[in-house]
Amino acid sequence: MGKIVLKDVTKSFNDVNVIPPLNLEINDGEFVVFVGPSGCGKSTLLRLIAGLEDTSSGHIMIDEKDATNMSPSDRGLAMVFQSYALYPHMTVEKNMGFPLKMAGMSASNIEEKVKAAAETLNLTQYLDRKPGQLSGGQRQRVAIGRAIVRQPSAFLFDEPLSNLDAALRVTMRLEISELHQKLKSTMIYVTHDQVEAMTMADKIVVFNAGNIEQVGTPVELYRTPKNMFVAGFIGSPKMNFLTGEVAVKHGATTLGIRPEHIDVSAEQGEWEGTIVLGEHLGSDTYFYIDTEMGAITVRQSGEVGFKNGDRIFLTPQANMIHLFDEQGVRISD
Repeated sequence: MGKIVLKDVTKSFNDVNVIPPLNLEINDGEFVVFVGPSGCGKSTLLRLIAGLEDTSSGHIMIDEKDATNMSPSDRGLAMVFQSYALYPHMTVEKNMGFPLKMAGMSASNIEEKVKAAAETLNLTQYLDRKPGQLSGGQRQRVAIGRAIVRQPSAFLFDEPLSNLDAALRVTMRLEISELHQKLKSTMIYVTHDQVEAMTMADKIVVFNAGNIEQVGTPVELYRTPKNMFVAGFIGSPKMNFLTGEVAVKHGATTLGIRPEHIDVSAEQGEWEGTIVLGEHLGSDTYFYIDTEMGAITVRQSGEVGFKNGDRIFLTPQANMIHLFDEQGVRISD
């Protein structure tokens, strides 16, 4: 069991309201990602769910029980922080078993649970080592293992990969996703990285200044963003936004088109511009193009035969155009 429901939850620090009334339902077994820019309230909300911060008003329900005023230890949740928070003088085995020891569990039961978690996380061969003898990724797995042994109803991850290098982040993303498949437990994962959100989540919650802008699957947010904030935050490189006559022709204030949904030609197209910069990444090429409508980013597969300074013609794919009104809200198709 791991259903979590937030009912009109708010959080204020003195006179500053960081989370206005907020409602959210997280189903048992879901992998939910909280995503948004720094300072948007996503980590604060995670700490409210964990019980590490007090709610100013509203209710937090965990498995249909009101947990709003419960202590963190009584909520049946396990949190994995950005910092590994491992005891340097303890072995991996003792680090993983420490919360169970503090709970008064017998040594034999602790050993059994730690060995099972270590096997799940491929840590069996490292149980006798200390944290200083491990890589960053291995240390993060130990921190996750310490959470697993508690058999929580839900796991809370607060930007757990931000201290790792780019290659290791990709590996750990896969490992956490595979862990979710194995355990089938509820997981809430906080990140400012929309790539992590898109690749890991069953459901994404997009935050902006404490408010939930949109909740949906990665595909839903990518294809049908509710407003310009979501449209600009989800997707990499970010969506192009064009105003003026090109938008008015479509009955909108702003026209949005993703870089991967623009066709290029050396001969003809709807728009014309000059390549300011081309980034050749092997599998993809990004062009930054100066046009009369403003700067436009284009993403093309593979190597494309254009260079800096070339005149280029652009044609947006008609069925991939997004239209927004003067409030930045999506105009229904």
